[in-house]
Amino acid sequence: MTTPIPIPNAVDDSHATTNAVPGLDPTGAPAPADPDGTADATGTADATETAAGPDLEKDGFAQPPKITCYTIVITLVVSLGGFIFGYDTGQISGFLEMAVFRRRFGEPTTDLARHPSGFYFTKVRSGLIVGLLSIGTLIGCMAMGPLADKLGRRHCISLCCLLFCFGVVTQIAVSSGEWVGIAMGRCVAGLGIGGLSTVVPMYLAEISPVHTRGALISSYQLFIATGMFAATCINFGTNELTNTASYRIPMGLDFIAPMILGIGMIYLPESPRYDWRRTNSRDAKATMSRCYGVDKTHPIIEKECDEMKKAVYTSTISLPWYKSFMGPKIPSRIGLAMAMQMFQQLTGANYFFYYGTTIFFGVGLSNSFITSMIISCLNVVGNIFGVMMISRFTRRQCLCIAALVLCACMLIYASVGQFVFEPAAKESAQAKTSGIIMISFASFFIFVYAASWGPLVWTCNAEMFPTNSRAVGMSFATAANWSWNFMLSFFTPFITQSIKFSYGYVFAGSNLLAFFVVYFFLHESSGKSLEEVNDLYVSGGKPYQGHLFNFSAPRKDSLVHKVNSGSTTLSSSTSELEVEKADEDASGEVSHIERRSSNR
Repeated sequence: MTTPIPIPNAVDDSHATTNAVPGLDPTGAPAPADPDGTADATGTADATETAAGPDLEKDGFAQPPKITCYTIVITLVVSLGGFIFGYDTGQISGFLEMAVFRRRFGEPTTDLARHPSGFYFTKVRSGLIVGLLSIGTLIGCMAMGPLADKLGRRHCISLCCLLFCFGVVTQIAVSSGEWVGIAMGRCVAGLGIGGLSTVVPMYLAEISPVHTRGALISSYQLFIATGMFAATCINFGTNELTNTASYRIPMGLDFIAPMILGIGMIYLPESPRYDWRRTNSRDAKATMSRCYGVDKTHPIIEKECDEMKKAVYTSTISLPWYKSFMGPKIPSRIGLAMAMQMFQQLTGANYFFYYGTTIFFGVGLSNSFITSMIISCLNVVGNIFGVMMISRFTRRQCLCIAALVLCACMLIYASVGQFVFEPAAKESAQAKTSGIIMISFASFFIFVYAASWGPLVWTCNAEMFPTNSRAVGMSFATAANWSWNFMLSFFTPFITQSIKFSYGYVFAGSNLLAFFVVYFFLHESSGKSLEEVNDLYVSGGKPYQGHLFNFSAPRKDSLVHKVNSGSTTLSSSTSELEVEKADEDASGEVSHIERRSSNR
Protein backbone atom coordinates (compact mmCIF):
# COMPACT_ATOMS: atom_id res chain seq x y z
CA MET A 1 0.00 0.00 0.00
CA THR A 2 1.30 3.42 -0.94
CA THR A 3 2.35 5.71 1.89
CA PRO A 4 0.55 9.04 1.77
CA ILE A 5 2.67 12.14 1.50
CA PRO A 6 1.54 14.98 3.80
CA ILE A 7 0.94 18.23 2.01
CA PRO A 8 1.40 21.48 3.93
CA ASN A 9 -1.57 23.77 3.19
CA ALA A 10 -2.67 22.23 -0.11
CA VAL A 11 -1.76 19.77 -2.78
CA ASP A 12 -0.37 19.83 -6.22
CA ASP A 13 -1.50 20.88 -9.66
CA SER A 14 -0.09 17.85 -11.43
CA HIS A 15 -2.32 15.48 -9.50
CA ALA A 16 -5.19 17.86 -9.75
CA THR A 17 -5.91 18.49 -6.11
CA THR A 18 -6.37 22.08 -5.23
CA ASN A 19 -3.49 24.26 -4.19
CA ALA A 20 -5.70 27.14 -3.16
CA VAL A 21 -8.74 25.73 -1.40
CA PRO A 22 -11.84 27.67 -2.46
CA GLY A 23 -12.82 29.94 0.37
CA LEU A 24 -9.27 29.98 1.77
CA ASP A 25 -6.31 32.16 1.02
CA PRO A 26 -3.03 30.53 -0.16
CA THR A 27 -1.73 30.19 3.39
CA GLY A 28 -4.76 28.25 4.58
CA ALA A 29 -6.37 31.14 6.44
CA PRO A 30 -10.04 31.96 5.94
CA ALA A 31 -10.70 34.19 2.97
CA PRO A 32 -12.62 37.45 3.38
CA ALA A 33 -16.25 36.77 4.19
CA ASP A 34 -18.83 36.64 1.46
CA PRO A 35 -22.04 37.63 3.23
CA ASP A 36 -24.07 37.70 0.04
CA GLY A 37 -22.95 34.25 -1.02
CA THR A 38 -22.21 35.52 -4.50
CA ALA A 39 -18.54 34.67 -4.89
CA ASP A 40 -18.76 31.53 -6.95
CA ALA A 41 -16.43 29.41 -8.99
CA THR A 42 -17.63 30.48 -12.40
CA GLY A 43 -14.98 33.12 -12.93
CA THR A 44 -17.42 36.01 -13.29
CA ALA A 45 -15.80 37.98 -10.50
CA ASP A 46 -13.51 40.78 -11.47
CA ALA A 47 -10.27 39.24 -12.65
CA THR A 48 -8.07 41.93 -11.16
CA GLU A 49 -9.54 41.46 -7.71
CA THR A 50 -9.12 37.72 -8.03
CA ALA A 51 -5.45 38.13 -8.73
CA ALA A 52 -4.65 40.97 -6.40
CA GLY A 53 -7.01 40.56 -3.51
CA PRO A 54 -9.09 43.35 -1.98
CA ASP A 55 -6.87 44.27 1.01
CA LEU A 56 -3.45 44.93 -0.55
CA GLU A 57 -3.43 48.67 0.10
CA LYS A 58 -4.55 48.14 3.70
CA ASP A 59 -1.55 45.84 4.18
CA GLY A 60 0.85 48.41 2.71
CA PHE A 61 1.18 46.89 -0.77
CA ALA A 62 0.36 48.75 -3.95
CA GLN A 63 -2.14 47.37 -6.42
CA PRO A 64 -0.32 45.99 -9.47
CA PRO A 65 -0.70 47.84 -12.78
CA LYS A 66 -3.18 46.37 -15.24
CA ILE A 67 -0.32 45.59 -17.61
CA THR A 68 3.40 46.40 -17.78
CA CYS A 69 5.60 47.44 -20.70
CA TYR A 70 7.68 44.33 -20.07
CA THR A 71 4.63 42.09 -20.54
CA ILE A 72 3.62 43.99 -23.68
CA VAL A 73 7.08 43.53 -25.23
CA ILE A 74 7.05 39.79 -24.48
CA THR A 75 3.57 39.43 -25.95
CA LEU A 76 4.41 41.37 -29.12
CA VAL A 77 7.54 39.34 -29.78
CA VAL A 78 6.16 35.90 -28.94
CA SER A 79 2.87 36.48 -30.77
CA LEU A 80 4.86 36.81 -34.00
CA GLY A 81 4.48 33.03 -34.02
CA GLY A 82 0.84 33.69 -34.84
CA PHE A 83 1.80 36.21 -37.53
CA ILE A 84 3.95 33.56 -39.23
CA PHE A 85 1.02 31.16 -39.21
CA GLY A 86 -1.44 33.76 -40.52
CA TYR A 87 0.83 35.17 -43.20
CA ASP A 88 1.54 31.76 -44.69
CA THR A 89 -2.16 30.85 -44.58
CA GLY A 90 -3.27 34.12 -46.16
CA GLN A 91 -0.88 34.15 -49.09
CA ILE A 92 -1.67 30.73 -50.57
CA SER A 93 -5.23 31.66 -51.55
CA GLY A 94 -3.89 34.55 -53.63
CA PHE A 95 -1.13 32.46 -55.19
CA LEU A 96 -3.69 30.06 -56.65
CA GLU A 97 -5.27 32.96 -58.58
CA MET A 98 -2.01 34.58 -59.81
CA ALA A 99 -1.46 34.15 -63.55
CA VAL A 100 2.31 33.63 -63.22
CA PHE A 101 1.91 31.06 -60.44
CA ARG A 102 -0.69 29.19 -62.53
CA ARG A 103 1.56 29.14 -65.61
CA ARG A 104 4.52 27.77 -63.66
CA PHE A 105 2.75 25.18 -61.53
CA GLY A 106 -0.70 24.59 -63.04
CA GLU A 107 -2.13 22.32 -65.74
CA PRO A 108 -2.60 23.65 -69.31
CA THR A 109 -6.18 24.03 -70.57
CA THR A 110 -7.99 25.18 -73.69
CA ASP A 111 -10.93 26.58 -71.72
CA LEU A 112 -9.82 30.21 -71.94
CA ALA A 113 -13.28 31.45 -71.00
CA ARG A 114 -12.90 30.06 -67.48
CA HIS A 115 -9.11 30.24 -67.28
CA PRO A 116 -7.78 33.25 -69.26
CA SER A 117 -4.16 32.40 -68.41
CA GLY A 118 -4.48 29.03 -70.16
CA PHE A 119 -3.58 27.16 -66.98
CA TYR A 120 -5.52 25.93 -63.98
CA PHE A 121 -5.09 23.83 -60.84
CA THR A 122 -6.80 20.48 -60.59
CA LYS A 123 -8.63 19.72 -57.36
CA VAL A 124 -5.92 17.27 -56.30
CA ARG A 125 -3.07 19.63 -57.06
CA SER A 126 -4.58 22.66 -55.34
CA GLY A 127 -5.62 20.47 -52.41
CA LEU A 128 -2.08 19.15 -51.96
CA ILE A 129 -0.42 22.56 -52.32
CA VAL A 130 -2.75 24.03 -49.71
CA GLY A 131 -3.10 20.96 -47.51
CA LEU A 132 0.43 19.57 -47.19
CA LEU A 133 1.25 22.46 -44.89
CA SER A 134 -1.14 20.85 -42.42
CA ILE A 135 0.68 17.50 -42.60
CA GLY A 136 3.89 19.26 -41.60
CA THR A 137 2.16 21.15 -38.83
CA LEU A 138 0.65 17.91 -37.51
CA ILE A 139 4.11 16.37 -37.18
CA GLY A 140 5.60 19.57 -35.80
CA CYS A 141 3.04 20.09 -33.05
CA MET A 142 3.30 16.48 -31.85
CA ALA A 143 7.11 16.61 -31.78
CA MET A 144 7.46 20.02 -30.14
CA GLY A 145 5.25 19.21 -27.15
CA PRO A 146 7.68 16.73 -25.54
CA LEU A 147 10.65 18.82 -26.71
CA ALA A 148 9.22 21.89 -24.98
CA ASP A 149 9.45 20.01 -21.67
CA LYS A 150 13.04 18.95 -22.32
CA LEU A 151 14.60 21.97 -24.06
CA GLY A 152 12.38 24.70 -22.65
CA ARG A 153 9.78 26.90 -24.32
CA ARG A 154 12.27 29.51 -25.56
CA HIS A 155 14.59 27.14 -27.39
CA CYS A 156 11.70 25.30 -29.03
CA ILE A 157 10.28 28.54 -30.42
CA SER A 158 13.67 29.44 -31.95
CA LEU A 159 13.99 25.94 -33.43
CA CYS A 160 10.54 26.24 -35.01
CA CYS A 161 11.54 29.52 -36.65
CA LEU A 162 14.59 27.85 -38.18
CA LEU A 163 12.50 24.98 -39.59
CA PHE A 164 10.02 27.42 -41.10
CA CYS A 165 12.81 29.34 -42.86
CA PHE A 166 14.11 26.11 -44.43
CA GLY A 167 10.65 25.50 -45.86
CA VAL A 168 10.44 29.00 -47.33
CA VAL A 169 13.86 28.64 -49.00
CA THR A 170 12.66 25.41 -50.63
CA GLN A 171 9.55 27.10 -52.06
CA ILE A 172 11.44 30.09 -53.45
CA ALA A 173 14.06 27.88 -55.13
CA VAL A 174 11.56 25.63 -56.95
CA SER A 175 11.76 25.71 -60.76
CA SER A 176 8.85 25.97 -63.18
CA GLY A 177 6.62 22.91 -63.32
CA GLU A 178 7.88 21.45 -60.03
CA TRP A 179 4.67 21.99 -58.10
CA VAL A 180 5.61 19.07 -55.84
CA GLY A 181 8.52 21.19 -54.60
CA ILE A 182 6.08 23.92 -53.57
CA ALA A 183 3.96 21.37 -51.71
CA MET A 184 6.98 19.80 -49.98
CA GLY A 185 8.39 23.21 -49.06
CA ARG A 186 5.08 24.07 -47.44
CA CYS A 187 5.21 20.75 -45.59
CA VAL A 188 8.65 21.60 -44.16
CA ALA A 189 7.49 25.09 -43.25
CA GLY A 190 4.54 23.42 -41.55
CA LEU A 191 6.91 21.69 -39.12
CA GLY A 192 7.81 25.08 -37.74
CA ILE A 193 4.27 26.47 -37.81
CA GLY A 194 2.91 23.41 -36.02
CA GLY A 195 5.51 23.70 -33.29
CA LEU A 196 4.80 27.40 -32.86
CA SER A 197 1.06 26.79 -32.63
CA THR A 198 1.74 24.45 -29.69
CA VAL A 199 4.47 26.29 -27.79
CA VAL A 200 3.50 29.95 -28.25
CA PRO A 201 0.05 29.78 -26.54
CA MET A 202 1.59 27.59 -23.85
CA TYR A 203 4.39 30.10 -23.21
CA LEU A 204 1.95 33.01 -23.10
CA ALA A 205 -0.33 31.16 -20.66
CA GLU A 206 2.54 30.36 -18.31
CA ILE A 207 4.11 33.81 -18.26
CA SER A 208 0.99 36.02 -18.24
CA PRO A 209 -0.43 37.62 -15.07
CA VAL A 210 -3.76 36.08 -14.08
CA HIS A 211 -5.83 39.21 -14.71
CA THR A 212 -4.52 39.67 -18.29
CA ARG A 213 -3.92 36.06 -19.30
CA GLY A 214 -6.98 35.71 -21.51
CA ALA A 215 -6.24 38.86 -23.49
CA LEU A 216 -2.54 38.05 -23.88
CA ILE A 217 -3.15 34.52 -25.15
CA SER A 218 -5.79 35.91 -27.51
CA SER A 219 -3.14 38.17 -29.00
CA TYR A 220 -1.77 35.02 -30.67
CA GLN A 221 -4.95 34.78 -32.75
CA LEU A 222 -4.89 38.55 -33.32
CA PHE A 223 -1.45 38.20 -34.86
CA ILE A 224 -2.70 35.30 -37.00
CA ALA A 225 -5.38 37.63 -38.36
CA THR A 226 -2.85 40.43 -38.85
CA GLY A 227 -0.59 38.08 -40.78
CA MET A 228 -3.45 37.04 -43.05
CA PHE A 229 -4.34 40.67 -43.72
CA ALA A 230 -0.72 41.55 -44.51
CA ALA A 231 -0.50 38.60 -46.92
CA THR A 232 -3.64 39.60 -48.84
CA CYS A 233 -2.44 43.21 -49.13
CA ILE A 234 0.96 42.13 -50.46
CA ASN A 235 -0.66 39.66 -52.87
CA PHE A 236 -2.84 42.48 -54.18
CA GLY A 237 0.22 44.64 -54.71
CA THR A 238 2.24 42.00 -56.58
CA ASN A 239 -0.58 40.29 -58.49
CA GLU A 240 -0.12 42.38 -61.64
CA LEU A 241 3.61 41.64 -61.96
CA THR A 242 4.36 39.52 -65.03
CA ASN A 243 7.33 37.57 -63.66
CA THR A 244 8.07 35.29 -60.71
CA ALA A 245 8.41 38.31 -58.43
CA SER A 246 4.60 38.25 -58.20
CA TYR A 247 4.77 35.33 -55.78
CA ARG A 248 8.44 35.28 -54.76
CA ILE A 249 8.26 38.71 -53.14
CA PRO A 250 5.46 37.62 -50.76
CA MET A 251 7.37 34.39 -50.10
CA GLY A 252 10.59 36.27 -49.39
CA LEU A 253 8.87 38.48 -46.84
CA ASP A 254 8.13 35.26 -44.95
CA PHE A 255 11.63 35.52 -43.45
CA ILE A 256 11.09 38.75 -41.50
CA ALA A 257 8.83 37.53 -38.68
CA PRO A 258 10.69 34.27 -37.89
CA MET A 259 14.04 36.10 -37.79
CA ILE A 260 12.70 38.64 -35.29
CA LEU A 261 11.04 35.94 -33.20
CA GLY A 262 13.91 33.46 -33.31
CA ILE A 263 16.52 36.03 -32.31
CA GLY A 264 14.18 37.80 -29.89
CA MET A 265 13.64 34.64 -27.85
CA ILE A 266 17.33 34.69 -26.94
CA TYR A 267 16.70 37.83 -24.89
CA LEU A 268 13.33 36.87 -23.39
CA PRO A 269 12.92 34.94 -20.13
CA GLU A 270 11.91 31.31 -19.84
CA SER A 271 8.40 30.49 -18.68
CA PRO A 272 8.23 30.84 -14.85
CA ARG A 273 6.48 27.51 -14.49
CA TYR A 274 9.10 25.76 -16.59
CA ASP A 275 11.84 27.43 -14.53
CA TRP A 276 10.17 26.29 -11.33
CA ARG A 277 9.98 22.70 -12.53
CA ARG A 278 13.70 22.92 -13.25
CA THR A 279 14.31 24.15 -9.67
CA ASN A 280 15.18 27.61 -10.96
CA SER A 281 12.85 29.40 -8.57
CA ARG A 282 14.92 32.60 -8.42
CA ASP A 283 14.51 33.31 -12.15
CA ALA A 284 10.85 32.28 -12.02
CA LYS A 285 10.13 34.79 -9.26
CA ALA A 286 12.10 37.52 -11.04
CA THR A 287 10.15 36.98 -14.27
CA MET A 288 6.79 37.09 -12.51
CA SER A 289 7.83 40.21 -10.62
CA ARG A 290 8.62 42.04 -13.85
CA CYS A 291 5.46 40.81 -15.60
CA TYR A 292 3.21 41.88 -12.71
CA GLY A 293 5.13 45.12 -12.18
CA VAL A 294 5.53 44.58 -8.43
CA ASP A 295 8.30 43.65 -6.00
CA LYS A 296 9.30 40.02 -5.51
CA THR A 297 7.90 40.13 -1.97
CA HIS A 298 4.46 41.27 -3.10
CA PRO A 299 1.59 38.97 -1.96
CA ILE A 300 0.61 38.27 -5.57
CA ILE A 301 4.06 36.92 -6.37
CA GLU A 302 4.15 34.95 -3.12
CA LYS A 303 0.73 33.45 -3.88
CA GLU A 304 1.67 32.30 -7.40
CA CYS A 305 5.03 30.98 -6.21
CA ASP A 306 3.26 29.06 -3.46
CA GLU A 307 0.89 27.54 -6.01
CA MET A 308 3.73 26.56 -8.34
CA LYS A 309 5.70 25.08 -5.46
CA LYS A 310 2.79 22.89 -4.49
CA ALA A 311 2.17 22.02 -8.13
CA VAL A 312 5.60 20.43 -8.44
CA TYR A 313 5.73 19.10 -4.86
CA THR A 314 5.06 15.51 -5.88
CA SER A 315 5.85 15.74 -9.60
CA THR A 316 9.63 16.11 -9.45
CA ILE A 317 10.23 12.55 -10.62
CA SER A 318 11.08 12.50 -14.32
CA LEU A 319 8.61 10.36 -16.24
CA PRO A 320 8.36 9.46 -19.92
CA TRP A 321 6.37 12.12 -21.79
CA TYR A 322 3.58 9.71 -22.70
CA LYS A 323 2.78 9.18 -19.01
CA SER A 324 2.14 12.85 -18.42
CA PHE A 325 -1.41 12.56 -19.76
CA MET A 326 -2.35 9.73 -17.39
CA GLY A 327 -3.18 11.96 -14.41
CA PRO A 328 -6.65 12.64 -13.01
CA LYS A 329 -9.09 13.74 -15.73
CA ILE A 330 -6.22 14.42 -18.14
CA PRO A 331 -7.53 12.08 -20.91
CA SER A 332 -10.97 13.70 -20.77
CA ARG A 333 -9.40 17.15 -20.91
CA ILE A 334 -7.30 16.16 -23.90
CA GLY A 335 -10.47 14.91 -25.56
CA LEU A 336 -12.23 18.20 -24.82
CA ALA A 337 -9.28 20.25 -26.09
CA MET A 338 -9.16 18.20 -29.30
CA ALA A 339 -12.92 18.58 -29.75
CA MET A 340 -12.68 22.35 -29.38
CA GLN A 341 -9.89 22.55 -31.94
CA MET A 342 -11.95 20.38 -34.28
CA PHE A 343 -14.95 22.67 -33.91
CA GLN A 344 -12.77 25.72 -34.47
CA GLN A 345 -11.98 24.29 -37.90
CA LEU A 346 -15.56 23.15 -38.49
CA THR A 347 -16.97 26.61 -37.86
CA GLY A 348 -16.22 27.13 -41.55
CA ALA A 349 -13.85 30.08 -41.17
CA ASN A 350 -11.01 28.44 -43.09
CA TYR A 351 -13.44 27.72 -45.91
CA PHE A 352 -13.30 31.48 -46.54
CA PHE A 353 -9.66 31.99 -45.59
CA TYR A 354 -8.15 29.29 -47.81
CA TYR A 355 -10.46 29.59 -50.79
CA GLY A 356 -11.86 33.09 -50.27
CA THR A 357 -10.37 34.49 -53.48
CA THR A 358 -11.75 31.60 -55.53
CA ILE A 359 -15.15 31.65 -53.79
CA PHE A 360 -15.76 35.36 -54.32
CA PHE A 361 -14.57 35.21 -57.91
CA GLY A 362 -17.26 32.58 -58.41
CA VAL A 363 -19.83 34.87 -56.79
CA GLY A 364 -19.12 37.33 -59.59
CA LEU A 365 -16.97 40.03 -58.01
CA SER A 366 -14.57 41.55 -60.52
CA ASN A 367 -11.60 41.85 -58.15
CA SER A 368 -11.67 39.03 -55.64
CA PHE A 369 -8.30 40.13 -54.18
CA ILE A 370 -9.95 43.27 -52.81
CA THR A 371 -12.73 41.17 -51.33
CA SER A 372 -10.18 38.97 -49.58
CA MET A 373 -8.51 42.09 -48.19
CA ILE A 374 -11.84 43.21 -46.78
CA ILE A 375 -12.45 39.79 -45.22
CA SER A 376 -8.94 39.79 -43.70
CA CYS A 377 -9.42 43.32 -42.38
CA LEU A 378 -12.67 42.25 -40.70
CA ASN A 379 -10.75 39.35 -39.19
CA VAL A 380 -8.26 41.76 -37.62
CA VAL A 381 -10.97 44.12 -36.34
CA GLY A 382 -12.91 41.17 -34.93
CA ASN A 383 -9.85 39.92 -33.08
CA ILE A 384 -9.19 43.35 -31.59
CA PHE A 385 -12.81 43.45 -30.45
CA GLY A 386 -12.42 39.95 -29.02
CA VAL A 387 -9.31 40.88 -27.02
CA MET A 388 -11.27 43.72 -25.43
CA MET A 389 -14.35 41.58 -24.76
CA ILE A 390 -12.45 38.68 -23.21
CA SER A 391 -11.80 40.72 -20.06
CA ARG A 392 -15.46 41.73 -19.77
CA PHE A 393 -17.28 38.47 -20.44
CA THR A 394 -16.62 34.86 -19.52
CA ARG A 395 -15.16 32.33 -21.94
CA ARG A 396 -18.32 30.22 -21.88
CA GLN A 397 -20.61 33.15 -22.64
CA CYS A 398 -18.57 34.25 -25.65
CA LEU A 399 -18.21 30.76 -27.12
CA CYS A 400 -21.84 29.69 -26.64
CA ILE A 401 -23.39 32.86 -28.06
CA ALA A 402 -20.93 32.97 -30.94
CA ALA A 403 -21.60 29.34 -31.90
CA LEU A 404 -25.30 30.09 -32.35
CA VAL A 405 -24.60 33.26 -34.35
CA LEU A 406 -22.13 31.43 -36.60
CA CYS A 407 -24.69 28.68 -37.14
CA ALA A 408 -27.29 31.23 -38.27
CA CYS A 409 -24.83 32.98 -40.61
CA MET A 410 -23.86 29.73 -42.29
CA LEU A 411 -27.50 28.72 -42.73
CA ILE A 412 -28.26 32.00 -44.50
CA TYR A 413 -25.09 31.88 -46.60
CA ALA A 414 -25.71 28.29 -47.72
CA SER A 415 -29.42 28.79 -48.40
CA VAL A 416 -28.97 31.96 -50.46
CA GLY A 417 -26.06 30.43 -52.36
CA GLN A 418 -27.74 27.12 -53.12
CA PHE A 419 -31.29 28.24 -53.86
CA VAL A 420 -30.91 31.82 -55.14
CA PHE A 421 -27.41 32.48 -56.47
CA GLU A 422 -26.66 29.07 -58.02
CA PRO A 423 -29.78 28.87 -60.26
CA ALA A 424 -29.51 32.54 -61.32
CA ALA A 425 -28.14 33.56 -64.69
CA LYS A 426 -24.58 34.87 -64.62
CA GLU A 427 -24.39 38.65 -64.04
CA SER A 428 -28.15 38.90 -63.65
CA ALA A 429 -29.73 41.18 -61.04
CA GLN A 430 -30.66 38.12 -58.98
CA ALA A 431 -27.08 36.85 -59.03
CA LYS A 432 -25.64 40.23 -58.03
CA THR A 433 -28.14 40.79 -55.22
CA SER A 434 -27.71 37.30 -53.80
CA GLY A 435 -23.94 37.63 -54.16
CA ILE A 436 -23.98 40.81 -52.06
CA ILE A 437 -26.06 39.06 -49.40
CA MET A 438 -23.61 36.15 -49.31
CA ILE A 439 -20.59 38.42 -49.02
CA SER A 440 -22.30 40.41 -46.26
CA PHE A 441 -23.07 37.37 -44.14
CA ALA A 442 -19.63 35.90 -44.83
CA SER A 443 -18.11 39.16 -43.57
CA PHE A 444 -20.26 39.17 -40.44
CA PHE A 445 -19.39 35.50 -39.91
CA ILE A 446 -15.67 36.27 -40.04
CA PHE A 447 -16.06 39.16 -37.59
CA VAL A 448 -17.93 37.04 -35.04
CA TYR A 449 -15.52 34.12 -35.45
CA ALA A 450 -12.51 36.40 -35.02
CA ALA A 451 -13.95 37.81 -31.79
CA SER A 452 -14.77 34.43 -30.27
CA TRP A 453 -13.85 30.99 -31.55
CA GLY A 454 -10.67 32.21 -33.21
CA PRO A 455 -8.81 33.38 -30.08
CA LEU A 456 -10.75 31.72 -27.26
CA VAL A 457 -10.10 28.13 -28.27
CA TRP A 458 -6.35 28.69 -27.97
CA THR A 459 -6.91 30.46 -24.66
CA CYS A 460 -9.07 27.72 -23.14
CA ASN A 461 -6.75 24.96 -24.34
CA ALA A 462 -3.70 26.62 -22.82
CA GLU A 463 -5.50 27.05 -19.49
CA MET A 464 -7.11 23.65 -18.92
CA PHE A 465 -4.03 21.50 -18.26
CA PRO A 466 -1.74 21.23 -15.20
CA THR A 467 1.86 22.31 -15.67
CA ASN A 468 3.38 18.86 -16.12
CA SER A 469 0.76 17.86 -18.72
CA ARG A 470 0.37 21.15 -20.57
CA ALA A 471 2.92 20.45 -23.30
CA VAL A 472 1.52 17.03 -24.17
CA GLY A 473 -2.09 18.22 -23.87
CA MET A 474 -1.44 21.17 -26.17
CA SER A 475 0.33 18.87 -28.63
CA PHE A 476 -2.69 16.60 -28.95
CA ALA A 477 -5.08 19.55 -29.17
CA THR A 478 -3.03 21.30 -31.84
CA ALA A 479 -2.66 18.03 -33.73
CA ALA A 480 -6.45 17.83 -33.91
CA ASN A 481 -6.56 21.37 -35.25
CA TRP A 482 -4.11 20.64 -38.03
CA SER A 483 -5.62 17.25 -38.87
CA TRP A 484 -8.99 18.85 -39.52
CA ASN A 485 -7.28 21.77 -41.21
CA PHE A 486 -5.71 19.38 -43.72
CA MET A 487 -8.91 17.44 -44.33
CA LEU A 488 -10.89 20.60 -44.94
CA SER A 489 -8.27 22.21 -47.19
CA PHE A 490 -7.81 19.03 -49.25
CA PHE A 491 -11.41 17.84 -49.57
CA THR A 492 -13.17 21.22 -49.83
CA PRO A 493 -12.60 21.56 -53.62
CA PHE A 494 -14.13 18.12 -54.21
CA ILE A 495 -17.06 18.76 -51.87
CA THR A 496 -17.92 22.19 -53.27
CA GLN A 497 -17.73 20.81 -56.80
CA SER A 498 -20.28 18.16 -55.84
CA ILE A 499 -22.75 19.91 -53.50
CA LYS A 500 -21.92 23.57 -54.18
CA PHE A 501 -23.05 25.97 -51.45
CA SER A 502 -24.88 23.24 -49.51
CA TYR A 503 -21.47 22.66 -47.95
CA GLY A 504 -22.40 25.50 -45.60
CA TYR A 505 -25.04 23.31 -43.95
CA VAL A 506 -22.26 21.02 -42.70
CA PHE A 507 -20.61 23.95 -40.95
CA ALA A 508 -23.94 25.19 -39.58
CA GLY A 509 -24.57 21.82 -37.95
CA SER A 510 -21.04 21.75 -36.55
CA ASN A 511 -21.51 25.15 -34.93
CA LEU A 512 -24.72 23.98 -33.29
CA LEU A 513 -22.98 20.89 -31.93
CA ALA A 514 -20.10 23.07 -30.70
CA PHE A 515 -22.59 25.04 -28.58
CA PHE A 516 -23.62 21.91 -26.68
CA VAL A 517 -20.02 20.74 -26.18
CA VAL A 518 -19.03 24.06 -24.62
CA TYR A 519 -22.18 24.26 -22.52
CA PHE A 520 -21.88 20.78 -21.03
CA PHE A 521 -18.11 20.23 -20.80
CA LEU A 522 -16.05 23.45 -20.71
CA HIS A 523 -15.32 24.93 -17.27
CA GLU A 524 -15.05 28.67 -16.87
CA SER A 525 -11.45 29.83 -16.34
CA SER A 526 -11.75 33.62 -16.25
CA GLY A 527 -9.92 35.25 -13.35
CA LYS A 528 -8.35 32.05 -12.02
CA SER A 529 -4.76 30.92 -11.78
CA LEU A 530 -3.77 27.96 -13.94
CA GLU A 531 -3.63 25.81 -10.82
CA GLU A 532 -7.17 26.82 -9.83
CA VAL A 533 -8.46 26.01 -13.31
CA ASN A 534 -6.95 22.56 -12.92
CA ASP A 535 -8.95 22.09 -9.72
CA LEU A 536 -12.20 22.83 -11.53
CA TYR A 537 -11.70 20.00 -14.00
CA VAL A 538 -10.78 17.48 -11.32
CA SER A 539 -13.68 18.45 -9.06
CA GLY A 540 -16.17 16.45 -11.10
CA GLY A 541 -18.65 19.33 -11.06
CA LYS A 542 -20.82 20.14 -14.04
CA PRO A 543 -19.65 23.28 -15.88
CA TYR A 544 -23.20 24.52 -16.41
CA GLN A 545 -23.82 24.27 -12.65
CA GLY A 546 -20.82 26.35 -11.67
CA HIS A 547 -23.03 28.58 -9.51
CA LEU A 548 -23.51 25.65 -7.11
CA PHE A 549 -19.87 25.66 -6.05
CA ASN A 550 -20.12 28.12 -3.18
CA PHE A 551 -18.70 27.53 0.28
CA SER A 552 -20.55 28.22 3.52
CA ALA A 553 -18.64 29.78 6.41
CA PRO A 554 -18.79 26.61 8.59
CA ARG A 555 -17.42 24.57 5.73
CA LYS A 556 -14.54 27.02 5.25
CA ASP A 557 -13.57 26.58 8.91
CA SER A 558 -13.70 22.81 8.49
CA LEU A 559 -11.40 22.95 5.48
CA VAL A 560 -8.99 25.23 7.33
CA HIS A 561 -8.79 22.71 10.15
CA LYS A 562 -8.16 19.80 7.77
CA VAL A 563 -5.46 21.63 5.84
CA ASN A 564 -3.63 23.06 8.85
CA SER A 565 -3.80 19.80 10.78
CA GLY A 566 -2.03 18.00 7.95
CA SER A 567 -4.91 15.57 7.46
CA THR A 568 -5.01 16.35 3.77
CA THR A 569 -2.69 13.84 2.13
CA LEU A 570 -1.65 12.89 -1.34
CA SER A 571 -0.91 9.40 -2.47
CA SER A 572 2.36 9.09 -4.29
CA SER A 573 0.57 7.11 -6.97
CA THR A 574 -2.56 9.16 -7.52
CA SER A 575 -5.07 11.45 -5.88
CA GLU A 576 -8.51 12.69 -6.64
CA LEU A 577 -10.77 15.48 -5.58
CA GLU A 578 -14.32 14.49 -4.75
CA VAL A 579 -16.97 17.13 -4.61
CA GLU A 580 -20.26 16.23 -2.99
CA LYS A 581 -23.11 18.64 -3.56
CA ALA A 582 -25.90 18.32 -1.02
CA ASP A 583 -28.12 20.23 1.39
CA GLU A 584 -28.52 23.21 -0.88
CA ASP A 585 -30.15 25.95 1.19
CA ALA A 586 -32.69 28.53 0.09
CA SER A 587 -30.03 30.91 -1.18
CA GLY A 588 -28.66 28.26 -3.53
CA GLU A 589 -25.47 27.84 -1.51
CA VAL A 590 -23.96 24.40 -1.21
CA SER A 591 -23.29 23.63 2.41
CA HIS A 592 -21.48 20.32 2.09
CA ILE A 593 -18.31 19.99 0.03
CA GLU A 594 -15.78 17.33 0.86
CA ARG A 595 -12.20 17.29 -0.32
CA ARG A 596 -10.54 13.90 -0.09
CA SER A 597 -7.44 12.12 -1.24
CA SER A 598 -7.55 8.47 -2.13
CA ASN A 599 -4.83 5.83 -1.96
CA ARG A 600 -4.72 3.05 -4.52
